Amino acid sequence: MSVLEELMKLAQIRGLRGEHGGWKEFLAVNDHKDITPYDLSMVSRDALVAFLTTFKNKEDLQAMQIRANSLLVKKLKQESPENDTHEQMLIRLTMKHQEFSIDYCFRSYSNDWFLSDIGMKSSMVKNSTNMIAVDCEMVLCEDGTEGLVRVGVVDRHLKVILDQFVKPDKRIVDYRTVITGVNAQDIEKATLSVVDIQRELQPYLSNGAILVGHSLNKDMKVLKIDHPKVIDTALVFKFSNARNSRKPSLNDLHKAIFGKEVRKEGVPHNCVHDAEAAMNIALAFIEDPFDTTISPSKEMLEAEKSRLFIHRIPSRVPSEKLNFALAGEFLTKKFKLDVKPAKTLGGYYCAVAVFVSAEEAEQAFENVNGYEETDSFGLPQKMFDVKLRSKRNASCYVRKMV
Repeated sequence: MSVLEELMKLAQIRGLRGEHGGWKEFLAVNDHKDITPYDLSMVSRDALVAFLTTFKNKEDLQAMQIRANSLLVKKLKQESPENDTHEQMLIRLTMKHQEFSIDYCFRSYSNDWFLSDIGMKSSMVKNSTNMIAVDCEMVLCEDGTEGLVRVGVVDRHLKVILDQFVKPDKRIVDYRTVITGVNAQDIEKATLSVVDIQRELQPYLSNGAILVGHSLNKDMKVLKIDHPKVIDTALVFKFSNARNSRKPSLNDLHKAIFGKEVRKEGVPHNCVHDAEAAMNIALAFIEDPFDTTISPSKEMLEAEKSRLFIHRIPSRVPSEKLNFALAGEFLTKKFKLDVKPAKTLGGYYCAVAVFVSAEEAEQAFENVNGYEETDSFGLPQKMFDVKLRSKRNASCYVRKMV
């Protein structure tokens, strides 16, 4: 009842009006003269639900849904974990992460967003343990935003629900083919839009399905979907040697749990395989819960030594130019560059240079002509410059991973 009462208070404060007007008019029209408009504790659930369902204005409905979903998240955080299902336990672990409130704060609602209505549904729907896992491939558009170009969705039985290319509504300036595996020919054939994908997923989400993924907030942002029931394996699990702010990669996490990687180093992503991997990780915990702090293998620690982290890269530095500059600094071209897009428009991005061995990575770092210092975690790093056509050099940092 508390959620309904909160929604009623919101409606009264904002002066929202349904088909029959406000709350007082609704009571008069429906012959509820015995009800005191300001004492909601005496009103039946059926009467409150009947009034709230008279709202047809999209903005009013959206305001109600946002508030109801926010109350559901608050409830899920505060409820005693004693009677949790293992699915609910993963939802709670996701929400307990220090970055959850930032990663899952989608404030830029507009008409093209799908806003889940699960917060306004019955407890049976809210407590559903059905799950679907999603993963998306994104490209860089001319305005600096990310555009959805492929989406993969599987259910908890790993049945493929969706595997579709999507046509962005903005011009693409970088297909990131090395990462996404998507090229211009793939998108030329695409006919679906983001709205079409939302329509495909809406029945699952409105019936209470839990949305599963790895760094799922990025997928939800590009899908323009806000749904309160989520399991993010990047927030639930961590490696024992990782800093608090560092999230595990899907590939490393899958390899640590199952002994096999999702893809080989340098092989493009496949969104269906990544969705399956995230679902398998969630299912492994659900079937037999284990410690969410995972010890990395010796092989993984050795692999960390064979990588160098490139960060504070200005968005005006193209990845091709960065690759060329690093080859000059490292005095070798024998590395693969894995680029991580910027989190914000016009912000800094980062990348990982992957070498064949720890010895080659160590030598490359030594070859960088810069003053060695330590970052806030005590890891060695050096600053270097990337020369641009504008004659304005861009400063970046290269840092050891361990």
